[in-house]
Amino acid sequence: MTDLDLAELAARAAGALLLARFGRPASHVGRKSSATDMVSDADRAAEATVTELLRRERPDDGLLGEEGSDQAGSSGRRWVVDPLDGTTNFLYGIPQWAVSVALEDDEGVAVGVVHEPVRGETFTAARGEGARLNGEPISIRKPPPLSEALLATGFSYDPATRAAQATTLHHVIPRVRDVRRAGAASLDMSWLAAGRLDGYYERGLSDWDWAAGRVLVTEAGGALADLEGEPRGLAAAAPALLPELLDLIRGARA
Repeated sequence: MTDLDLAELAARAAGALLLARFGRPASHVGRKSSATDMVSDADRAAEATVTELLRRERPDDGLLGEEGSDQAGSSGRRWVVDPLDGTTNFLYGIPQWAVSVALEDDEGVAVGVVHEPVRGETFTAARGEGARLNGEPISIRKPPPLSEALLATGFSYDPATRAAQATTLHHVIPRVRDVRRAGAASLDMSWLAAGRLDGYYERGLSDWDWAAGRVLVTEAGGALADLEGEPRGLAAAAPALLPELLDLIRGARA
C-alpha cells in the first residue's frame, strides 16, 4: 500500500465514523484552548481510528494528532492528523467539516488527503504527482486582479488573536471581491487547490491545520508563504497573485 493510499484509507475510515454520528447529539463535549474551542467524543474516536491504522501499517513513523496523539518514531517521517477539522460546524449540524491526514518527511509534506464525507469529496496529493479531487486532476484558478479575488480566512480561538484578525479583515474586505469563512482550514486550502477560491490567509494555525493543504495547494500549481512576523501564519494563492495578497495583509498593520 502506498503512503497516499494509506492516508486516504485512514481519512475515509474516520470519515465514515463521523458521518454516522453527524446530526446526532454529541457526548462528552469539552473545551481545549479556550471557552470557544470545543472537542467531542467524535474527535477522539476519529483520531483513534486513524492512529490505530497508521501505527499498524507504519509502526516506525512518527505521529502527531490534534487530540493528543504524539509519537516520535524512528523513520524520520511523521504523520500529521486532524481527525475532525471543523468541530464547531460538526457539533452545530453544519455540513462543512473534514478529516485531514498528511505525511511529512525531511523535504516537507509528501502526501496530503482531505476527506469531506458529507459531500463525498476526497482531495489527494503527493509530491510530484499533482493534486486530485475524487481521482480527477485539479488546479488553481487563473488569478484575477486582486480587487476581483475571492478569498478565504479563519479565526483563532484566542481572543487577542481574534481582535487582530478582525483588524486585518476590516482592511482586506473592501479591497477584494469577498471573503469566505468556512470554519475548516483544510477545506479552505482544498477549495483553493480545486479552483473554488483565489486566495487564502490565516493566523494562528497549527501543524495539523495546514499540513495536508500545503501539498494540495502546491501540487495544484499554487504558492504559499508564511506571514512575516506572524507565528503560525500562512497565505496561499496562485504564484502571480500571492505577492499582492501578502502586501494587502501587511497593509493592515501599517
